[in-house]
Formats: sequence, C-alpha cells, structure tokens
Amino acid sequence: MKFFVDTADTREIAELAETGLLDGVTTNPSLIHKSGRDFMEVTREICALVDGPVSAEVVALDHEGMMREAEVLRKIADNVCIKVPLTIDGLKTCRKLTGDGTMVNVTLCFSANQALLAAKAGATYISPFVGRHDDNGFDGMELISDIRLIYDNYAFATQILAASIRHPIHVLESAKIGADVATMPPAVIRSLFRHVLTDKGIEAFLADWAKTGQSI
Repeated sequence: MKFFVDTADTREIAELAETGLLDGVTTNPSLIHKSGRDFMEVTREICALVDGPVSAEVVALDHEGMMREAEVLRKIADNVCIKVPLTIDGLKTCRKLTGDGTMVNVTLCFSANQALLAAKAGATYISPFVGRHDDNGFDGMELISDIRLIYDNYAFATQILAASIRHPIHVLESAKIGADVATMPPAVIRSLFRHVLTDKGIEAFLADWAKTGQSI
C-alpha cells in the first residue's frame, strides 16, 4: 500500500518524506486555506519535497473552467496530479486530462457506482471518503470493498485512494481489503509507528543496558 499525507503543511511533509515511507501528497482548498499561504507557492514547494504525485484541486465547477485551471496547475511540476470532483463535468475533465497523459485524482466519491464511472473516465485515482462515509451512517470499509471487487472484475487500472482516514484501523482495514493508497493526516501516519508494547520493550532494554555500565 502507498502512503500519501493529506496536508499542505510543508514542514510536516518534509519531516515525513525523510522517513522514506511517503509516496505522495494530497491537498484541497480547505488544507491550503489552513496553511495561510499562497496556493501556487505552497503547491510548488510541496512538489519539490516529494517525488510522488501531489494532488492539486481545481475549484471551478464547469468543464471549461476546470480545464483552464488544470492547465495552470499542471505546469507547476511534472508530479502534479489534478484533483477534480465526481460530477459530470469533473469526469468529462478527467477523460480529457488523462487522454493527454495527465494524472487525475477524482475526489468526493461516496458510492461504488460513482467509482465505476470514474474508472470508465480513465481516472488515475479514485478517492472514496471513508471517515465522512462513516459519519453519515454508512460503512466506509464496505465502500472500499465494493470498489475493489468492481475494479478487479474488469481489470480497471484506476487506483483506490482511501481518503478521509481518521485512525489506524481505517488504514489496516483498507490495506486488508486491497486499497492501493491511503492518504492520511500527519498525526495518523505517526500513530502507525506507536504501540504500548514497543514503548515498554524499549524502556526495558534501556534499563537493562544501563545496568551493564557499557557504551557503544
């Protein structure tokens, strides 16, 4: 499974990239707003920090407007992935962009039928929102499972990018089902490293080592 971080905080991205475990970045208008920085500037900086895809979202709602914005965004760097909403105009834009060789992340997916349409439109990534789906009384993991089954049935190349990940169990279940990517806030990625028994084991080893009076 690939790990993307869902943030526009370049400090966080740089620190996680140093682990060698970060495969890409997803952003959206809300995350850019939270950063308090210029959209183009922060996107350009993020693209320089990672080799993998960086999702940059259009804000226009019509096909022509999306294409105009995509033209600007994909000039930022070769690893820019244009993010479009799962609407008729969004999928029309997806088809056009992927036909030109541009990576496209279709976002705000909440049903397997929507994911099927995105795959038929040639999406590079489909982003089902697991946590937000759960919040509204649905089963986010069932959505991931349904999409995986459909994509495997027809050998679609579109990658399942599990989004709106809230906690490590979402990551675990998505990986077991076979999601290709999980995009997570920095705090969730860091939580994957932690386990109380690991911490206790380190404490015990260090205590025993101190008793030896040795050094390396």
